[in-house]
Amino acid sequence: MGAVRNFDMTAGEPDAVPARPIHVTETLVADAALGSVPAEWDAEQAVTAMYSTHYRSLVRLAALLVRDTATAEEVVQDSFVAMHTAWRRIRDNDKALSYLRQSVVNRSRSVLRHRVVVDRNAPKPAPDMPSAEQGALTLLERTAVVSALRSLPPRQREALVLRYYGDLSEAQIACAMGISRGAVKSHTARAIASLRAVLEMEK
Repeated sequence: MGAVRNFDMTAGEPDAVPARPIHVTETLVADAALGSVPAEWDAEQAVTAMYSTHYRSLVRLAALLVRDTATAEEVVQDSFVAMHTAWRRIRDNDKALSYLRQSVVNRSRSVLRHRVVVDRNAPKPAPDMPSAEQGALTLLERTAVVSALRSLPPRQREALVLRYYGDLSEAQIACAMGISRGAVKSHTARAIASLRAVLEMEK
């Protein structure tokens, strides 16, 4: 694991990431030029190159799923560490970016499940005391669309974020979410209908 800590993360993680407003209308997954990497590269070379190219887009993707930029950064960091550890088992280098996306989605789900448990057991705050989550979500709540996204069921939100903000194909979304393409279509259609209804109510 020491090798993971030594590669230069500053190249793909400028200070601007957490401070920069997240514009949900931009494409979140960057140019996929490094979706595949040379077969002869070792884990450190591959992770360093992909980190530099895809770190920002993966953080923004995770932020829309977990609704917290700091946690999104941890999710993405952990996903890169996991890829480094599993590099020899991935075998097909063309699937490196797909592996990262799926790892980000799965780890985001774990974060949300953990929050449900914590929230269920946490003491209720005093009426005049803002929740801890409220401050963390300020950045992501600057648009009505992101606010409406929060109201969707987790799978619908994932499908919509991956499709319209991640700009992924149905096949890529199915791989990232671990579901069939038919399920992707169903979740996406329901999410769009729900989102439209929420936004029309706010007009």
